[in-house]
Amino acid sequence: MNTTCQCGATHFLTPLPSPLAIYICHCLECRRQSSSAFGISAKFPRFPLPKDAPLGCYTRATPSGGATDCYFCRKCGSRLVHDNARKAAVSVKGGCIDGLDISGAVHIWCKRAIVPIPEGAVRWEEEPGE
Repeated sequence: MNTTCQCGATHFLTPLPSPLAIYICHCLECRRQSSSAFGISAKFPRFPLPKDAPLGCYTRATPSGGATDCYFCRKCGSRLVHDNARKAAVSVKGGCIDGLDISGAVHIWCKRAIVPIPEGAVRWEEEPGE
């Protein structure tokens, strides 16, 4: 899937034609990162990011004691990928993916939601499995 930042300086293809899973996250971290009511993450197997792209990285602590590397375009600031070394997949931020269909997305951290969760949506009050 074609992925592009807001200004177009950073772009890449995902390693699969569709994500392994899509999450709409209502946690405070995702709300702050997206400056919106939720964040959208499409999970893909870990893949190398383009070496010639103007990427920056912000590393933040996770509640489990690990760290997540948050890659963004240094020209426009768009967040593109989150990578946690403890996980086999990376999260590509949904708003940057051309043609992403979120109709089957799983809503997580619903206990923190500030907008209604669609009726019939798969939902978790926190992380899946907790």
